[in-house]
Formats: sequence, C-alpha cells, structure tokens
Amino acid sequence: MRFLVSVAAAFLVLAVLRPPQAAVAQKYAAIFNFGDSLVDAGNLVVDGIPDYLATARLPYGMTYFGYPTGRCSDGRLVVDFIAQEVGLPLLPPSKAKNATFHRGANFAITGATSLDTPYFQGRGLGHTVWNSGSLHTQIKWFQDMKPSICKSPQECRDLFRRSLFIVGEFGGNDYNSPLFAFRPLEEVHTFIPDVVDSIGKGIEKLIEEGAVELVVPGVLPIGCFPVYLSIFRKEPEMYGARSGCIKDLNTLSWVHNAALQRKIAELRLKHPGVRIMYADYYTPAIRFVLHAEKYGE
Repeated sequence: MRFLVSVAAAFLVLAVLRPPQAAVAQKYAAIFNFGDSLVDAGNLVVDGIPDYLATARLPYGMTYFGYPTGRCSDGRLVVDFIAQEVGLPLLPPSKAKNATFHRGANFAITGATSLDTPYFQGRGLGHTVWNSGSLHTQIKWFQDMKPSICKSPQECRDLFRRSLFIVGEFGGNDYNSPLFAFRPLEEVHTFIPDVVDSIGKGIEKLIEEGAVELVVPGVLPIGCFPVYLSIFRKEPEMYGARSGCIKDLNTLSWVHNAALQRKIAELRLKHPGVRIMYADYYTPAIRFVLHAEKYGE
C-alpha cells in the first residue's frame, strides 16, 4: 500500500506543479523538503543503521535503486518524482556527509512530528512519541545550512525565491502518539488545532526566510493503514471498524485536512505575494484502497 500511495501522491503533487494547460513544468533553482518517513531520503541512517530498522535493508529500495537507501519505499518517494519532473537531481539527505546542497536538500526524517517532543511529554505521552526531528527542528537544520549554500543573506533570499519548499506531510506521527497509547479518539481530536497551528508557524518561518512557493500536503487516510487495522479491529465499538478501513480514524484525517486547508487560506490572505499550494494525499489514496482493481492491484 505504501508504494501505491507514494506513486499516487507523486502524481498528485506533480499535477499541482504542472496544471494540464501548462506546456512544461515550473522550473525551480532548488527544492527544500521537510517531512517524515513518507519523504525521508536517508537522514535516519546517515550515522549508521539501527538494528531495528527494517527499511534500511532489502526489499526496500529494490525496485528503483537496487539497494536500500533509507527510504521507506521499494523505490522513489514523492519528492524524488517532483525533483526529476522539474529537472533537478534527487535531493540529498540534509545530514549526508560530503554532499552539496546548492540545488536543494531533504530535511525529512522518519518519525518526525509537527509538534516538538515537550508537547507530548506534557500530555504524558513521552513514551509513545519517537521524534527524530520535528518540523521546527528541521527548519533549524535548514537555517544552519544557509552559510554552506549561499554567501550572503541576500543571495539566500534570491535563491529561496526561485526554489520550491515542500512542507510535509506532518501530523501522522503526532496522532500516532495518542492512538498507540489507546487514548480516546475524542482526546486525539483535541490535538488537531495544535498540530495545524504548528504547521502554520513552520510555513511562516520559511516565508520569513524568503520562500514564495510552498506545497503543503495533508495527511493520508490513516484508518486504511495496516498497523491501525491490526490494532484497532480489536476495539470496533471504540473506533468504528468497518469491513474496509476504520471510518472513525479516516474522519480524524479528514478533519485535520479540513483544518489545514483553512490555515492555508488564512496564510494566503496574510501573505498575498506567496503561493501556498495544498496537496491532497487523502483522495487518491482512498481511491486506490476502494478501487484497487482499477489500478492493477
């Protein structure tokens, strides 16, 4: 399923970057990507492969690269398709040694959340969140990298104005924390305003750095994820399990995405010179799940 969702999301985001009436894709000088395991290109493994990490071993990477790269996929990720579409090389992980980042960098890392770890600790969830680098930590990595990719603040702003910034998705791991702790779904919904507000603050930080083109994906329908299906089918009265996906968990994703779109609309009004594009991961993923036979599955 992850492979199908990744491909669907890739083509979806490409459609955002290149509307049907456009003859060629928008050209960017660089791409700067932030996110979690859906777009981690290897940051989690640059300092060595943890024994527990299956994604750094075959069959991961076998379809496209022929070897594991640290991506949670057997091939390319959403951001890889985007980079290739606009004529850029695949983005190196920001923590890679001896890499150059003048054409962009991938700051995403597996386990990333929108909110910082103290937020979860304050709610008694420190034991269920595995945060390798939240959105705001990744933005700090980006800020620390600036001296290595441009010679002056003005040169940085000039580069960033010609670059694409991809912010997410974020939120999936934020909701994993209370869900894996079996907190009531009503409580999980209370996280949504804080998660979305954190994403909005991250977007504004990047705008302050000079970003004028940003893609902000929503979350996937988590009620269709095998991990949740295996856990929460044991509690059908609590989570509304159905014959396919778990409806109540998909509702959580839908509410998050609706709130995120409202936040994006608010930021568009506040920053009229900035293009902020919402990327819908939810709809194509649902189509794959509900009508797999139409897509060769």
